[in-house]
Amino acid sequence: MIQKQALSIRCDDNFELSGMLYTSDEVKAAVMIAPATGIKKEFYASFATHLAKNGFATLTFDNRGIGGSKGDSLNGVNASLINWGKLDLSAALNTLKEQLPNTNYHLVGHSAGGQLVGLMDNAHDLSSMFNFGSSSGSLHYAKYPFKLMSAFFLNFYIPTSNLLFGHTKSQWVGMGEPLPKLVGKQWSQWCNGKGYVKVALDREDLNHHYDSLELNSIWVHASDDDIANLDTVKDMIRVYSKIESKIHTLNPQELGFKDIGHMKFFSKRRKVLWDLATDWFNQH
Repeated sequence: MIQKQALSIRCDDNFELSGMLYTSDEVKAAVMIAPATGIKKEFYASFATHLAKNGFATLTFDNRGIGGSKGDSLNGVNASLINWGKLDLSAALNTLKEQLPNTNYHLVGHSAGGQLVGLMDNAHDLSSMFNFGSSSGSLHYAKYPFKLMSAFFLNFYIPTSNLLFGHTKSQWVGMGEPLPKLVGKQWSQWCNGKGYVKVALDREDLNHHYDSLELNSIWVHASDDDIANLDTVKDMIRVYSKIESKIHTLNPQELGFKDIGHMKFFSKRRKVLWDLATDWFNQH
C-alpha cells in the first residue's frame, strides 16, 4: 500500500513549496524528483508511485512560481533558475532528510532538475543522480529545423512575453506552466551559451559544487529528443567536472514505442522504462 503525504517545504528565505511524499511499508532509500522547467509535481505522480512500490520513498515538489508553489503573485515571486537550485532543491532535500533520516538519498533530475544540482548547498548529501532529458539545451548543438524554432522561442518569444505580461507565457506554446520573468530570462541566456548554468558561473560570483561533486550519475536521453541530444548531454556533463557519469541513449523504435522525446519517459505508457531508475538506485 502506497501512502501519500502532502508536505510544506520551507526554504531558507521562508518561501514555502508544495510537496508530496510517496512511501510504502518498505523503505530502502529516499529519492527526490527535481522537476523540469515549468512542470508540476503531479506530472511525476505515477513514476513516484512506482519508485515507492519498489522501496524508494519519493518526494515530488513544485518549484517556486509553479503549480502549488505559485505564491501570492507570479510576477512578484522571487523565482529564478538560480533560486530553484540554491533554495528550492536544497530545501526539498532537507525536507526529505527530515522525513526519512538515516538512509541514502538519490535525485531524479528531469531536464532542468539535473542541470541545477550543483547549486544545491547540500548536494554532497546525495548518493547518486539519475537524470532524464538533462542537457545544456545549447543552441550551439541543436539540429535543424528544431534549432530555428528554439531560437525563436528563446530570443523572441520569451523577451516579448516578459515585456508584455511580466512573465513568460510558456503554456501558450506547449512548454509547461507560465514562468516567472527571471526564470524565462535566464533560460534564454543560458541556452544561448554553452554549459547552461556555466553561463552564469562565468559571469557571477556564485557558490556552487559543480567542481567538487563526485557522485555517480547516469544521464538517460532519447534519440528523438531535440532538446537533450547526445551533444547537449555531453555539454552539460562537462560542467560537473569531477562527476562519475554514464550516458544511456534510448531508441524508441527499438523499444517498440512511437516516440519518447523530452517528456514521455515519465508516461505510464512507458513504465517499462522505469526499471532503469530502480535498477540504478538498487546498485547505488
